Amino acid sequence: MDDVRTGSESEDSGPSGYAAARLRLLQGEARSGPPRRSALADLTDDWLTGLFKAAGAPRGAALVAVGGYGRGELSPRSDLDLLLLHDGSADAGEVAALADRVWYPIWDLGLALDHSVRTPAEARRTAGEDLKVQLGLLDARHIVGDLGLTAGLRTAVLADWRNSAPKRLPELRELCEERAERQGELSYLLEPDLKEARGGLRDATALRAVAASWLADAPREGLSDARRRLLDVRDALHLTTGRATDRLALQEQDQVASELGLLDADTLLRQVYESARTISYASDVTWREVGRVLRSRSVRPRLRAMLGGSKGAAAERSPLAEGVVEQDGEVVLARAARPERDPVLPLRAAAAAAQAGLPLSLHAVRRMAAAVRPLPTPWPAEAREQLVTLLGAGRPTVEVWEALEAEGLITRLLPDWERVRCRPQRNAVHTWTVDRHLVETAVRAAELTRRVGRPDLLLVAGLLHDIGKGWPGDHSEAGEIIARDVAARIGFDRADVAVIATLVRHHLLLVETATRRDLDDPATVGAVADAVGSTGTLELLHALTEADALATGPAAWSAWRGSLVADLVKRVGAVLSGEEPVAAEDVAPTAEQERLAVEAFRTGGPVLALRAQTEGADDAAGNPEPLGVELVIAVPDQPGVLSAVAGVLAVHRLAVRTAELRGVALPSGIEDSVLLLNWRVAAEYGSLPQAARLRADLVRALDGSLDIAARLAERDAAYPRRRGTVAPPARVTVASAGSRLATVIEVRAQDAPGLLHRIGRALESAGVEVRSAHVSTLGANAVDAFYVTGAGVPLSGERAAGVAQAVEGALRG
Repeated sequence: MDDVRTGSESEDSGPSGYAAARLRLLQGEARSGPPRRSALADLTDDWLTGLFKAAGAPRGAALVAVGGYGRGELSPRSDLDLLLLHDGSADAGEVAALADRVWYPIWDLGLALDHSVRTPAEARRTAGEDLKVQLGLLDARHIVGDLGLTAGLRTAVLADWRNSAPKRLPELRELCEERAERQGELSYLLEPDLKEARGGLRDATALRAVAASWLADAPREGLSDARRRLLDVRDALHLTTGRATDRLALQEQDQVASELGLLDADTLLRQVYESARTISYASDVTWREVGRVLRSRSVRPRLRAMLGGSKGAAAERSPLAEGVVEQDGEVVLARAARPERDPVLPLRAAAAAAQAGLPLSLHAVRRMAAAVRPLPTPWPAEAREQLVTLLGAGRPTVEVWEALEAEGLITRLLPDWERVRCRPQRNAVHTWTVDRHLVETAVRAAELTRRVGRPDLLLVAGLLHDIGKGWPGDHSEAGEIIARDVAARIGFDRADVAVIATLVRHHLLLVETATRRDLDDPATVGAVADAVGSTGTLELLHALTEADALATGPAAWSAWRGSLVADLVKRVGAVLSGEEPVAAEDVAPTAEQERLAVEAFRTGGPVLALRAQTEGADDAAGNPEPLGVELVIAVPDQPGVLSAVAGVLAVHRLAVRTAELRGVALPSGIEDSVLLLNWRVAAEYGSLPQAARLRADLVRALDGSLDIAARLAERDAAYPRRRGTVAPPARVTVASAGSRLATVIEVRAQDAPGLLHRIGRALESAGVEVRSAHVSTLGANAVDAFYVTGAGVPLSGERAAGVAQAVEGALRG
C-alpha cells in the first residue's frame, strides 16, 4: 500500500533543489531548536520521497527513518539513518538498483549516510544480535512506500524488545557504563562530548528505550527540556564549525554561545551541565528501578513457592532514623513521617542514607521538597549535626547530595549554593565544577577527621572554602564573608564562626607559601603564624589544604607538595607555641655540603651529588612515594650559575621542583666563597642521568661551550606542533612584604622546557643575585618565586619593578 502524504513536496526533488532549500532553512533566523530540526526532517522526507518514487520502487518496499532521523531530530550535520525495507518478493537486483538510486544522490550532496537493506525478518534477526540496531529500530518512522510493511516491523520490533527486556536492559546498562568510563561525565568536562559523555544524548535515548520496555520509566520532570537544550547546543555547534561534531571544544564555545543568544561561554557550559545532571540523575533513578524490578521478578516465583502460593508479602522496612526507613535497597520515609511538620527531616534522611551507603528514594525526596517547611535561623542543633553527619559519610555523600540538589533542596537549605551550582572552572588542573569540587573536598576531608580536634569545622569549611567563586573579586575574600554568614545561620557560635571564616579566607595559604616562598626566611613563617592565629586553626587548615588539593585533581597534590606543607606547618606550629623562627643564615651547612664546597674550591669547578628522597606518603601499594631527587651542587661563585644549572637540567629532561642558592663560608680562613645549590628534581621520562654526565655538561655550560638555548630549540623543533588554545602571556610581579632579607619576584607563565633557564638568564641580565628559587607547577601553569638581592640587600621599589618588567619582557619576547 502506498502512503498518503499531506502537504506539498519540494518543487524540485533533485539534489540542487533540496540543497538550496536546506541551506535557506539552516541560515534562516526565524526558526531554531525543535521547529528547525522538525522542518529539516520534513524537508528531507519530501526529498527522499521524490527520489524513491522517481526510482520506480516495486510493491512491497518502504523507506524507513531510524535513530535520530526517525525521531525527527535532524541537526545540521546529522547522519541520515535509513532502512530500505522490502518484503522479499521483488528481484534482488531490482531492490539493489532502488537502493542505489536513493543512496547515491545523498552521497553526491556530501551528506553522511548510515544505511541498510533488509526484509522485516532480517531486520528483526539483526536487532536480536546487535543491541545498537535494535535501539535504532525502536525509533523507526515511515517515510514512503508500503506503510503496512513499516507498521508491521514497528509492532514486531517493539514486541521483541518488551519480551527480551529482562535480558537486553542489563546489556544496555553495561553499554552506558562503558561509554561513561571512556568519555567521562558531561556535567564536569571543559570540552564535553554532547552525545557520548555520561548525561548526554545517548543516555537520553537509552531512557526512551527503557520506557519502551514497560519495565520502568524515567522521571519525566525536566527531562525533555534537558534533552532539547543539548540538541540546541549541538545544532549551534554544527552551524558554527560546519562539521558533524559532538565535542564542544574550548575554541568553539564563544561562537556557540553567541549562536544561541547566550551571554558567554560560561553561561553555555552551565546550561550544558544543568541539562546533563538532569539526564544523569534520571538515569540513576531509572536504572535503579530496572534493577529492582528484575530482582523482584527473579525472586517472586521462589517466594511464592515458599509462601505456599500466596500473593507475597510486603517489602521489609528497617528503621534508620526518626521518620526514615530502608526498603528494598533505598531510603524512604516512614509511614508516620510528616515532612510538613519536621523541617530537619531532609537532612536527617540524607545523613541516614549516606551513613548507610544507600540511595535516597526519588519519591521521598520529592515528597520532602513539596512539603517541608524552611529551617529557622539559626538552625536547631539537630539540623547542624545532621549536616555534619552527611558531610562526614565520605563517598556515599555525593549521590545523596545530588539527589537533594536535583529537587532543589540544597539551594533551599543553603541559598548561596545557587551561585556556584554548575559553575565551570576554566583550569585544566580542576576536575570538577565549583559545586562538585566543594562536595568532593568535604568527602576528602571526611578521611582526615581523625587528625583534627574539631572535625565538624573541617567538614563545613571544606564545603564552603570556594563558595566565593560565585562572586566577583578574590574568591577567598568574598568566601570569608559568605562563610561567616552561612556558619552563623546554621548555628555555630561566634568563636566557631571565626575559625570557619579564617579557614575559608586562608585555604590557599599553606600550599602557596610552601611551594612559592623561602621557608628558611623568618618573615615567611611569621606571616603564616599571624594569619592562622592558633595551633588548633593550623591543624584544621593543614587538613583542609590536603583535602582541597586532593579534590582538585591529580596535578594539585603529591608527596612532594605534602612534604613542603608539612614542613611549613611544623615551623609555624613551633612559632605559635612560642619558639623563634631560625633564619637561613643561622643554619650551618651539613657535613656533606661542606665537603662538596671544599671540593669545588679545590678543583675550581662544579661538584655535585644526587640522592633519592622517599620519605613521606605511601603509594597505593603501600610503598614510599618518591619525593624526587635531591641534587646538591657546589660551584665557585660566578655569574650565570642559576641559568646554567637550570639549562643543563632542562636538556636532561629533569623537572625542577625547588631550588635554593646560598653562599657557604669555607674553613681555615679562606676568603673565596662557594655557591651551594640545593635543588629537588624529578625525571620527566625514564631514569635519571648519571651524575658524571650532568657535571660534564654543567662545566661546558659555565664556560660557554654548551649552547643550551640551541639544544632546547633543536629538541622543540623535533616534535610536531599541536593545535591548542593560546596560552595567556607571562606575568611577573613583585610580592609585597614577601621578605625582610630579599625582594620576591613572582613569575606566572605557561610551563615549558627551559622556562627556568630563560628566567635565570633574564634575572642575571638585570644584574640581581638570586638567593633562592621556589618552583611550583600546576598542570600547564608555572608559578615560580625568586628571592633576589642587589649587593646583598633587598631591591628598592623602583628597581624591583624594573627587574620584573625586564623578566616579563624576556618571557613574552
